[in-house]
Amino acid sequence: MKQVVLEAQVRDVTKNLNTIRKAGQVPAVFYGKKEQPIAISVDAKKFMSIIEKEGANVIVELKFKDSSKPSIVKELQRHILTQAPNHIDFQSISLTEKIEILVPIHVEGVADGVKNEGGTLEHVMREIKVQCLPTDMPSKISVDVTALKVGDDITVEQLPKIDGVEYVHHDKSAVVVTVLGQTVEEEKPAEAAAEPQAPEVISKGKKEEEGAATDGAKK
Repeated sequence: MKQVVLEAQVRDVTKNLNTIRKAGQVPAVFYGKKEQPIAISVDAKKFMSIIEKEGANVIVELKFKDSSKPSIVKELQRHILTQAPNHIDFQSISLTEKIEILVPIHVEGVADGVKNEGGTLEHVMREIKVQCLPTDMPSKISVDVTALKVGDDITVEQLPKIDGVEYVHHDKSAVVVTVLGQTVEEEKPAEAAAEPQAPEVISKGKKEEEGAATDGAKK
């Protein structure tokens, strides 16, 4: 995995965050097992350039005034409308110790079942946790679906083997991608028409007339 350098400044926690963002910086925090949490900020454009070019799973060497700290992006918060970075969590790492991290699963090709059988590809699992050294960390897991026919799938156990990378998932048979066939809805038989019933008001009127006739006979 490629390492990139990103300059970081210790941030004044009393300073308004929106003011920091307007200045082209992203508020962030740096933390780790052997590190005290530090409030920092990084250049927004430089950070996004790294993410767009290298992906989210990249080793970021945070360069401070008098030191450098290797890290990974643990969490990235974005603005709900503009998608601009709002806040970043950088986690300290050791280049000689394994870490667990989520890696996106990327589908390649067009499934035969979609192309020739009218099926639909369902991407069930979008990312998977892996364990590896930071230097072996993949930016993505590529899955070739070209040969899949309707009813076929690819499970966790069938994901491509990558040197130094172990898939961390409790169920090896869990489906990653599958090709579903077309579903045909059965037509429901028309319900039998109910027999017409005499309106209640008519029945009620007859009873009232019968009652009136009986009272007249008694008189």
